[in-house]
Amino acid sequence: MFEGNLWYAIKDGNPSALAMYKRHYSRYVYQDGRKPNRFVGPGERMVLMTSDQSALFVWRKFKSMNNQEGINCAVFRNEGKHLSSRLILDAEYFAQERWRGQRMYTYVNVNKIQSSNAGYCFKVAGWQQCGITKTRKLLILEKLPVAVNNEVRT
Repeated sequence: MFEGNLWYAIKDGNPSALAMYKRHYSRYVYQDGRKPNRFVGPGERMVLMTSDQSALFVWRKFKSMNNQEGINCAVFRNEGKHLSSRLILDAEYFAQERWRGQRMYTYVNVNKIQSSNAGYCFKVAGWQQCGITKTRKLLILEKLPVAVNNEVRT
């Protein structure tokens, strides 16, 4: 954790993170009734939680079925007092430290959120809409790294 950052890294399956994930709209429920302890899918992963356990952020690097490349924000949930856009910016730091220079992207299901401006907190953090998925019609938001003095930054 760097000074001023609100996140710390935890393991997939952390009980507090799992409980928060179960309240996220993208939660996957198995048809056969399984209740796994781990909730992040395959691929490289990074699970972050705030020290007060009021927010959860999951980064995944995997082979996307719709040809998206980069690091995927698979879960973001903020139940606390911290500004969501600030949490996103802080989480980006961790992603860029591990996967330097990679594009970041996320999917937003506009039918399952209450906001009239889907992805607003990501947009405030500098993310832009770059498409919609073909099958589920999910909004795709991305943030591209930029080079400053030959150093890649978000």
